[in-house]
Amino acid sequence: MANVLIPLPSRDSDPSEVAVSWQTLRKDGHVVVFATPDGRRAHSDELMLSGLGLDPWGWLPGLRRLRVVGLVLRANRDARQAYAAMRDDAAFRSPRRWDELNANDYDGLLLPGGHRARGMREYLESPVLQQLVAAFFDAGKPVAAICHGVLLAARSRSPVTGKSVLFGRRTTALTWAFEKKAWMTTRITRFWDPHYYRTYSEAPDQTDGYMSVQQEVTRALAGPADFRDVPHNAKDHARKTNGIARDSVTDDSPAFVVRDGSYLSARWPGDVHRFAREFSAMFGEST
Repeated sequence: MANVLIPLPSRDSDPSEVAVSWQTLRKDGHVVVFATPDGRRAHSDELMLSGLGLDPWGWLPGLRRLRVVGLVLRANRDARQAYAAMRDDAAFRSPRRWDELNANDYDGLLLPGGHRARGMREYLESPVLQQLVAAFFDAGKPVAAICHGVLLAARSRSPVTGKSVLFGRRTTALTWAFEKKAWMTTRITRFWDPHYYRTYSEAPDQTDGYMSVQQEVTRALAGPADFRDVPHNAKDHARKTNGIARDSVTDDSPAFVVRDGSYLSARWPGDVHRFAREFSAMFGEST
């Protein structure tokens, strides 16, 4: 049994990446501890739970519940059920504060993602969390990061080397192909909030995708080849790369994860069941 820490922003984390990870770790007998900036309960991105407001008519009260795009982009049933259960969990309802965390108190760290800028930036830009992440890596403890959680890891610098903790490691993260596809869709369907799916936007002098998760993470690595995406000859390549198919409790064929030693990474919520299972199993390897 391991004590696993999951830090969260106050709001806008991805519900699938948080809840499925929690559920899987708990089912395997691990203790999950949550932490937020102020020690108050976190709130995930409601749009990713309900799908309301992701269609062009989503701003109209009378038509808001008619969902098309919203049903495709929201969390799947497994994740929604896991989130409903997690909301009643005592650890989730009474999290620790970021500033009282110590890597020595935990056996592993899991970094979920989320994309909505208003909530995620406090998480991605926190010096407190970046120092904490570096402490886990330098101690050689298991760390798992998914989607924008990989960006937090990439921004965390080891006090020993002065470089990103991901320098010299292989990783995946939210790919620009996935990020751009979702952004281009929601900038049309959610036209009143066109940058909903971009946490950071490019400046006028920056190239397309420069501020994407994939490109920023890649800039922190030892070389571009260390950023991994689904190989062209991979089994179920189409399902893994279409940005629609998601894995489930019984089917991980759409999922793609990358492991490098004690570090595990994944791209998006569609990978989370396999991601959580593989991370949970890593603790049994060291016992």
